[in-house]
Amino acid sequence: MKYLIIKLLVIASFFLVSCNSDGWLERDPQNIITDEQLWNDPELIKSLLANYYDRLPSLHGVFNTGGMSELDDAMWSGHNDANWHNDFQYGDDYGRYWDYGLIRDINLALDNLDKYAGNLKQEERDLFKSELRFIRAFVYFEMVKRMGGVPIVTTQLIYDFSGDPTPLQVPRAKEYEVYDFIYNEAEAIKNMLAPNNNSQTRASTYTALALESRAMLYAASIAKYNNLMPSPITTPGEEVGIPASKAADYYTKSLAASQAIISSKHFQLYNENSDKGRNFYDMLNKKGTKEIIFAKDYKLSLKVHRFAYDNIVKSITEDNESSSSLSPSLNLVESFDYLDGSQGSLHFKDSNGSYILYDNVSDIFANKDSRLYGTIVYGGTTFRNLPVNIQAGVAIWENDNYRLSVAPNLGQKYDIEGGDNGLWTGFDGPKDNAQDVSNTGFYMRKFVSDASGASTRGTSAENWWPWFRLGEIYLNAGEAAFELNKPEAVGYINAIRERAGFPINSIKTLTMGIIRNERRVELAFEDHRYFDLKRWRIAHEIWDGNDNNENAVIYGLYPYRVVHPGHPDNNKYIFEKIRPTRFKRARLFRMANYYSSIDQTVLNNNPKLVKNPFN
Repeated sequence: MKYLIIKLLVIASFFLVSCNSDGWLERDPQNIITDEQLWNDPELIKSLLANYYDRLPSLHGVFNTGGMSELDDAMWSGHNDANWHNDFQYGDDYGRYWDYGLIRDINLALDNLDKYAGNLKQEERDLFKSELRFIRAFVYFEMVKRMGGVPIVTTQLIYDFSGDPTPLQVPRAKEYEVYDFIYNEAEAIKNMLAPNNNSQTRASTYTALALESRAMLYAASIAKYNNLMPSPITTPGEEVGIPASKAADYYTKSLAASQAIISSKHFQLYNENSDKGRNFYDMLNKKGTKEIIFAKDYKLSLKVHRFAYDNIVKSITEDNESSSSLSPSLNLVESFDYLDGSQGSLHFKDSNGSYILYDNVSDIFANKDSRLYGTIVYGGTTFRNLPVNIQAGVAIWENDNYRLSVAPNLGQKYDIEGGDNGLWTGFDGPKDNAQDVSNTGFYMRKFVSDASGASTRGTSAENWWPWFRLGEIYLNAGEAAFELNKPEAVGYINAIRERAGFPINSIKTLTMGIIRNERRVELAFEDHRYFDLKRWRIAHEIWDGNDNNENAVIYGLYPYRVVHPGHPDNNKYIFEKIRPTRFKRARLFRMANYYSSIDQTVLNNNPKLVKNPFN
């Protein structure tokens, strides 16, 4: 070992001496980028920003199958060893997000732009700093909506090796102080972001306004509805809980930001296809539509996602390993109203409890809100221009009643003795307690790319994830205006409904119930419903863990082909409402889930932090 060290030192000395003769020691290293080089090169800064944009958080969303989408009116139908997905008894840590690593990186970048970027043009420096501040404000919003008030850190926290860590221990801010910080940051940077106003994947003036629109609506809702609870959720230092007196101001700020985006006419509600259902699907599936304000980008061969691979219709998969992991619920399907304005419950039995027969499997969905087609794949429709094969089994007429029969295998013909050789169970199910096939009678359409190869491992999908889009802004404006008793509220909601195929001014009298249902159907699977129910303080009522509460249990709808030879009803369809076996327990949202717990390690490292209520 001693010999080896001496030999290496000799070799090193040789190279130092020989290379020094031509000035090698005075040369800049070729494999290291200096701070001056990095912070004065716009392309390198953009690469760094791309990393930070990519780290923007969500609660399991951004095309990660499961998690948020399961809460958002669907259930898990994937691999059997994950049945816990449908056992909705949440821990105190559910939804926890505490990313001060990203905050630290952003604060360091802001400091370095001031320290090293002397050769950048001032407008470039202002733009880059504003983008960093937007990302930081976005991160703080994602933390406050999960955790309540969090420490507001805007400069580097550097340890001085004195043995005293207390200067690094920042206490939690009041919940409203974090929302105020987000608003003030967005206001300060929005005009400096104007050079990005034609970008949909970098922060712009409109992105800052969209953050104001959403964040201020959240703050206003908490200020109003938390204080209407019999026992408001608060902490003595107001780390949790916003005074009711602040609600009107926050609603006003949210409305003003929404109106600024809408009145700019820079974005439009996507309405390019006369087929309203296909139009709604295209709005999110096509890149660059004028509806999208800010999106997470994907690009084939660079960065893709596997949402189509995980959720493609069973019979249409392009990869023998792909699956159909999420089964949308009948609950969601019935929340889409009929175009005549009637409530959206499907009619599968009459008032006497007898089955209603339909000529075609899709007829039961006739005249529904067109957003249903753009969101859900249901029987009788197509995907990638291929027919979807949804049929649970056959309904055999015998002894003046129907006997329901399900085939052992998907796609099997009813060719047993006495069968008619017609389809018994469809290639796409539904099949109860089965893996990688719909358990509810429905498949995902929204966000499932129909591009060739999108459901394969080798290609995957590149469609965008929308952080902000104009449809949400209209809904935000409608809700804020309604809470402020402003007459224009109904117009914003009607605009959204008209795009979905409803008549002009279909709603004459607006209610909060209508607003809440519009958000449910318009924004389904976009990571909103869980947080909407939290900010309205009704999550514990909707998901109360009661098996008799139809809001807390996932249901499916199974179509059966009638086998009644020689009768006019032969080959018609009846439907049966079922509770899938794999949906184990009714959803239970506890009071502790309104604010996620802070990790004990974080609490141990910072004694100044107070715990959230109920944990």
